[in-house]
Amino acid sequence: MSGGTITVLLVLIFLALSILGVPVPFAITASALIGGLLVGVGLSTVISQLFDGVNVIALLAVPFFILAGELASTSGVAERLVKFAQSLVGHIRGGLAQVVTVFSMFFAGISGSSTADVAAIGRVMMPAMKTEGYDPANSAALVAAASTIANMIPPSIMAVVYGAIGGVSVPALFVGGIIPGVLIGLGLMVYSYFFGFPERQRQRASLDEVARSAGASVLPLLVPLIILVGILGGFFTPTEAGMVAVVYTIVVVIPLIERDHLPNLPEDFMHAAVLYSLPMMAVAGASALAWVISYLQAPQAVSGLIQNVAGTNPILIMLSIVVVLIIAGQFIDAIPAIVILMPIIATLVDLGGIDPVQMGVVAIVTLAFGLITPPYGLSLLLATTLAEVPFSRGLAKALPIYSVFVVVILLLVFIPNLVLWLPKLLGVY
Repeated sequence: MSGGTITVLLVLIFLALSILGVPVPFAITASALIGGLLVGVGLSTVISQLFDGVNVIALLAVPFFILAGELASTSGVAERLVKFAQSLVGHIRGGLAQVVTVFSMFFAGISGSSTADVAAIGRVMMPAMKTEGYDPANSAALVAAASTIANMIPPSIMAVVYGAIGGVSVPALFVGGIIPGVLIGLGLMVYSYFFGFPERQRQRASLDEVARSAGASVLPLLVPLIILVGILGGFFTPTEAGMVAVVYTIVVVIPLIERDHLPNLPEDFMHAAVLYSLPMMAVAGASALAWVISYLQAPQAVSGLIQNVAGTNPILIMLSIVVVLIIAGQFIDAIPAIVILMPIIATLVDLGGIDPVQMGVVAIVTLAFGLITPPYGLSLLLATTLAEVPFSRGLAKALPIYSVFVVVILLLVFIPNLVLWLPKLLGVY
């Protein structure tokens, strides 16, 4: 059996298992193990690749950022951030929709996880939006889209994985994702203003109300500032930044904001551990599958195909990668997609002389887009579940929002400085 035939067979096995409802990490791992048997390398070799995939120091940042987001989500921090966002933009047309987007930008600086964002927004905002007459399907689509900002604004778990697997500077990816994340947020705010969210005019908050809500939110909002200043100043690595964020939240934020939450910390730790296990199992399985696919020289074949179409033109190469990532994001979660496709991306980046940080941020934004596209669309699936509406209705409402992501991705491809200007300005690249 040829390498191409085996590769196609492994993809079909993964898709079949996913359609049958097998969790993505197990479906990927099963494909890797079957691939190892078909190419004759032995199961022990594939299993060692499972371990090697997660045996990366940089990935230790992931559980700490997940825990920081979990602590913020359950300890009353989210409610304070919502009130602050409401005091800033609640008076604008589509007020609660505007609040959802601004809150997502605030909370992204704490959690780094779309899943945590959807859970926090859904718990706090969806009941209020339903009470004020918002279409639940429309609300779910917006919440899902806004949650993707957590993958762009630091501390982004996706950036940590991309940097660790691809050998790209994580601090540069962190800082490079700020402007794209803000652009997505502004695009969603423009969409909310003009489409689908009419409501009664709210009174603009007074400066005193803004100041009081800002004061109530200052402690949690210091989390992203501490992370960025610490990393940019060379005081600690991204992994150490995650530890600092957790310690600061437990020692300072929770005792001063929600002291009664302290007895619930063991539950938060356990929940965060479960959430951490999911992406890491996917990373392990994807690493093994990527090794098998690389053994079959499939990345070289795909890279050669793209080279035949795009030559060495960096713009055409990046657009080709974007198309591949969009297709992959429709069937697989972002983190395993990064691991599996990294050999292809790395080869094409070298071929086109593309800046690796620019390509990394473009890949992250594109895969974040995949979180709201069918049939996988994890963020959209979670949001529609919380809103108690069918996935198909949420998808129909999300279709116009896709234009925001397409425009931003194209801007990032054609204007590299949207990604690179800030990292260069702050001296991290």
